[in-house]
Amino acid sequence: MTRTDLSDIYRDYIACLNQQDWPKLGQFVHDEAIHNGRRIGLSGYREMLEKDFEEIPDLYFDIQMLVSDPPYIASRLGFDCRPKGTFLGLDVTGKRVSFAENVFYEFRGEKIVEVWSVIDKAAIEAQLDGFRA
Repeated sequence: MTRTDLSDIYRDYIACLNQQDWPKLGQFVHDEAIHNGRRIGLSGYREMLEKDFEEIPDLYFDIQMLVSDPPYIASRLGFDCRPKGTFLGLDVTGKRVSFAENVFYEFRGEKIVEVWSVIDKAAIEAQLDGFRA
């Protein structure tokens, strides 16, 4: 698979998330998917995403940076949203926050088999401190 092919698949995956097209998720995520060291499979992956959209109704994945080196993708995703309540242990409760997620994916064929994700929680904390000031 070429870098361009993998980048295109990844962009289609992100579009699937933004459209919340859960039946299509299996085209992109392996049945035995691992997320941050935990085997959650496709069903757990879908549950995780559905919960994210339930807690953050205006969630939108914005690709800010994308590097393709098959079978890996590295991406910086940007978010500007209003979580309904607690998010990452922080009381956000409807405040608009902006933050990034740095995420690496390993693909097997055209499907994600492993994900390593780190969300910039410090950026959210700084914004919340600004609301209190």
